[in-house]
Amino acid sequence: MLFREENNAMETQNQVPLEIRQEAFRQLVELQDSGTSVESSRYQIGTRYSLSTDQMQVIEREGLNNSWPPLS
Repeated sequence: MLFREENNAMETQNQVPLEIRQEAFRQLVELQDSGTSVESSRYQIGTRYSLSTDQMQVIEREGLNNSWPPLS
């Protein structure tokens, strides 16, 4: 399972530019802060950027680990 998660993270980082990942993360946090559920916010932002739920989870984890805005 850990290998799969690491592989998903590497694929997402290689396929989705940093600028897009950071913007998707910012919008994800803002939606969640406004009361949208985690699942719904992942779906909404993922749809907006043509990203899968798995990719959104990777981006969410990356943003939290790196304190991307709006967390910083």
